[in-house]
Amino acid sequence: MDEGDWRGYLSAFHDERSGVTERVLTRCAGDPYGWLTEPLETTTGWIVDLACGSAPTRDRLPGHRWVGVDGSAGELAVAAARGRGPLVRADAEALPFAGGSADVVCAAMSLQLLTPLDGVLARVRRVLRPDGLLAALVPARLGFDPRGLPAWARVLRALGVRGQSWPNPGACDGLGGLLAERGFRVLSSRRRVFGFPVDSAEALGTLLDGLYLPDTSPERIAAARESLAAWARPGRRLPIPLRRVLARP
Repeated sequence: MDEGDWRGYLSAFHDERSGVTERVLTRCAGDPYGWLTEPLETTTGWIVDLACGSAPTRDRLPGHRWVGVDGSAGELAVAAARGRGPLVRADAEALPFAGGSADVVCAAMSLQLLTPLDGVLARVRRVLRPDGLLAALVPARLGFDPRGLPAWARVLRALGVRGQSWPNPGACDGLGGLLAERGFRVLSSRRRVFGFPVDSAEALGTLLDGLYLPDTSPERIAAARESLAAWARPGRRLPIPLRRVLARP
């Protein structure tokens, strides 16, 4: 899928399923968004939430000078309905902020998706203060998990895929190296596994709705939902491995 097709898919995905990433991650034990925002709690300057979606980080940073930016009208409508703001509709590679105006750029589950990534990171560097901070949360490799691997294999087999499709797979586990190559100073890169409870057909449906599957037909996804419904049961969990990277420009 070329960049133009991907952008169209991503736009439609988030307008049609607004808030879905938040719905998936807030079901996970351990609060992934809280883990991302924990290093930002003492920040006193502006925090720019890049590709903020439904803006779940806003609730975890009360009283902070925070602004959410996203290109999806649907996602911003959900954020506004939940009282999260201020909000700005703009593309990630055209951030409408003055150079050096942000203490922090926060990017939750977005750098693996945004294109062109080099342009996005150049904008991030421009809006950050010289001593500012980029805090990013991205998917990570599952690794060896004797319980998680068979469970994920079952889900992916039902969907007929080997994994999710992202335009920037190097911005997952390799994000630290990618940032270093572009002049950022990486402070930390940590991996943590969160558990998503597949305890009902409804929970399973939420998980499937949150997967990026541009080359999978709606019919195949519906069939997977039906075939996996009976597999969901109380106590069953899927591991969701994530990586948090902190870096300075």
